[in-house]
Amino acid sequence: MILTKDGMWASLSVPDHRELDRGTLRKLIRLAGVTVEEFIKAL
Repeated sequence: MILTKDGMWASLSVPDHRELDRGTLRKLIRLAGVTVEEFIKAL
């Protein structure tokens, strides 16, 4: 899946899997420009 946000210069390519490896998830969080804590709070 390709995720984009208006006004942002980058997009995220997220694997369409039922579960993600921890390292993959952490990398996607970092690429999204948020901290792990911000991500958890948003859940």
